Amino acid sequence: MNDQGLAALFRPRGVAVVGASADPTKMGSVMARSLASFPGPVIAVNERAADPAAGLYPSVRAGADATGATVDLAILCIPAALCAAALERAAAGGVRAALVCAGGFAEAGAEGADHQRELAEVARRHGIRLLGPNTSGFLSPAHDLYATFVPGARVVPPGGVGLVAASGGVNHALAFLLAEAGHGVSVGVGLGNAVDVSTADVVEHLANDPRTAAIALHVESVGDGPRLLEAVRGASAVKPVVALVVGRADVGDFARSHTGALATAWRTTRAVLAQAGAVLVDDERELVDAVGQLSLTRLTPNADPGVALVTAQAGPGLLVMDDLRHHGVRLPQLATDTQDALGGLLPPMTYQANPVDTGRPGDSFADVLETVAADAEVDLVAVYALSEPDAVDLAEAVSIPARNGQAVTAAVGGPLAETAPVREKLTAEGVAVHPGPRSLSTAIRAVVTDARQQRRARESLDVPALPAEADTVVSGTGAWTEHDAKVLLDALGVATPRHIVFDSVHGALEGFAALSTPVAAKLLDAGVLHKTEVGGVHLGINTREELATAVGRLRSIGARQVLLEEMAPDGVDLIVGARRDPVFGPIVLLGLGGTVAEALADVTLRAAPLSVEEAREMPDDLQGSALLRGWRGGPALDDDALARILCLLGRLLVEHPHLDEVEVNPLRLTRHGLIALDAVITTRSPHG
Repeated sequence: MNDQGLAALFRPRGVAVVGASADPTKMGSVMARSLASFPGPVIAVNERAADPAAGLYPSVRAGADATGATVDLAILCIPAALCAAALERAAAGGVRAALVCAGGFAEAGAEGADHQRELAEVARRHGIRLLGPNTSGFLSPAHDLYATFVPGARVVPPGGVGLVAASGGVNHALAFLLAEAGHGVSVGVGLGNAVDVSTADVVEHLANDPRTAAIALHVESVGDGPRLLEAVRGASAVKPVVALVVGRADVGDFARSHTGALATAWRTTRAVLAQAGAVLVDDERELVDAVGQLSLTRLTPNADPGVALVTAQAGPGLLVMDDLRHHGVRLPQLATDTQDALGGLLPPMTYQANPVDTGRPGDSFADVLETVAADAEVDLVAVYALSEPDAVDLAEAVSIPARNGQAVTAAVGGPLAETAPVREKLTAEGVAVHPGPRSLSTAIRAVVTDARQQRRARESLDVPALPAEADTVVSGTGAWTEHDAKVLLDALGVATPRHIVFDSVHGALEGFAALSTPVAAKLLDAGVLHKTEVGGVHLGINTREELATAVGRLRSIGARQVLLEEMAPDGVDLIVGARRDPVFGPIVLLGLGGTVAEALADVTLRAAPLSVEEAREMPDDLQGSALLRGWRGGPALDDDALARILCLLGRLLVEHPHLDEVEVNPLRLTRHGLIALDAVITTRSPHG
C-alpha cells in the first residue's frame, strides 16, 4: 500500500463516524465533538438507531449519497466484535482509510485476536489503510483534524513536529508537552495494535510531508526491523529524527549464547535506529527538548560542530557546560580577535574564551551574541539568561544573530508572565527556547548528534567481501566444533592459536611435543557451547603429566575429542559476534569480554551488513574504550583490523542464511594484535 492511502487517513476529504450516538458519554459522541473543527463533511453513522432527518445515517454509503460528500476516512467507535463487518460495509461507501479506536482485540486474548485477524483481512482485501485498533487516534492540526476521543487535544497547534507513538496515550502526552514548550504538531499518531499502519509507514509519510520539519518516535516494539531501519535512514537524510525506545529492562530469551543475552531488544533497537541516523533520547522530556529544537535548527553535516555558550548567569551556564563536555560536545576556545572584541564589550572580570560570561545582561548583550556567532569555530550559539526586562530585551537580542542566518538556541528563566512573550517571539524567529539548563543542554546535544549523523551517512560505505576460502568452509560444515569455527576464522584472516585435535592420550602427548608451552586442553563437542561451565577447559599445562591428568578429566565428562592449543599472551579480552536477531536480522556485537561483558553489559551493536567506517566507530562506543588505547602501557587496538573482523562476521550471516550465530569470546587484544581464543558457531537448521 502506498502513501496515497495515508493521505486519505491524515488528509481526508470527508469523515464518517461509525457508532455515532446522542449519548454524550459514548465514544462516538466524544469523537464527533473532537471533529467539530474539521472543515470537511462529517457523517454520523448508527446502523441500529438511524435517523436521517436528524443527520444520523444507517451506513456510510447512505450518508455519502444523501449529502453528496466524498468520505475517505471511517472512524469506528464500536465494540471489537462488530468492527470487521462494519469496515466491510464502510468499504462499500468508498472509504480508503479507517481508524479503529476500540480495544478488545489481540491485546485481550484469543477471541480478540480472532477479531483482529478478521479486521485486518477486510482492510487488506479492500486496500484500506487501517490505523489501530486499540488507539486513542491521531491529530492532524494543520487540517483541523483531531480524530481522537481526547477532545482537549484541539489545543495542540499546527507546527513542524511529526509524532509517531506506539501508544495513543503517549502520542497525546507528547503533543501536549510540545504545545506547552511552544511547538506545534504536523501529524501526531498513536499506532495501537498496528495491524496495518506501522511506524515505518508513518515515518515515510512524514519524510515526504512539507509541513513536517522533524520526526519524533516512541517505540515499544518493532514488527519489521529492516523496513523500519530503511524508513528512518531515508527520513533522516532529509529531516531530523529523534527516537525514544522503551523497554530497557527486557533481557530477552537468548540463554544459549553470551551474544544473544547481551543483545536485548531495547539495546538492539536503539543501536539500529542510531545507525539509521536517529538521535536517541532517554525519556519523554528529552524527546520534547530534542525534537522541538531540531524542528527549528538543523546544522549542515559536520563531524564535530563547535558550540559557543553565552550566559548572563555563570552558575546555570556552568551546569550546561559541564553536561556538554561530559557528552563530548566541543566548546572551542574563541579566536583571539573574537576575545579582543568581547573585551571591549564586557567588564574585565568576566570570562570570555567560551563560555562567555557577561556578568548580567546589559546593553551590549546583542553585540556580544553577534560577535560570538561570527567566530569561525562556532556552528551553534547557545544562550542562558534569566529574564531581566529592565536590563535587556532578550527576545530582540537573541533574534539578531538568528536573522543573520546563525544557528541559535536559548534557555530563559523567570516568571511565566515574562518568559512566555520571549519564547513566543523567539519561536517566531526560528529560535527554540527552553525552560532551564538541562533542557538546553539536551537540545544542544541533539543538534550536534544530528550533524554528526548526517556527516556519517555521507561517508563512503566500504563493505568487505568474504574471502572465497571462507565460503568454501561455510558450505562444507554441519555441526560446528571449536576447531571447525577456528578453521573458518583462519579463512577469514582472523588469527587463532596453533592447535591440534586428537582423540587419544597417545595423540595428545605426540601433539604436545609440537606445541609451545603452556598449552590449553579443551573439550571438543559441537553440542557444548560453554565449555568452562562443564569443566571442559584446562589451562596452563606445561608437562606431559599435567596433560595426561587434564585429558583424563575431560574423558570423565564424556569427551571423545580434545583440542590442544598454545596459550596466548596476556591482553584485553573482547567479545565479538554476529547473530540473527528475530526482528532486525543479522546484527554485529562488540563488547568487553569475559565476566565483564556479562556484569556490565558494556557492548555496542550494528545491523549487518555494516561498512568499515561504521565498524571503526564501535570501540569508541564502549565505556571501557580506554582499555583498548594502550591503557597503562598495555596493547593498543588496530581499529582497521577489528573493523574488518566485525564486517566479515556480519557478512557471513548476510550471505549464509543457515548460520544463526558466530561468537568469538574472547578475542584477545595483545601486543602482537588480535587473536581469537574461542569461537562458537550455531546454525538454524542442518546444512552440509
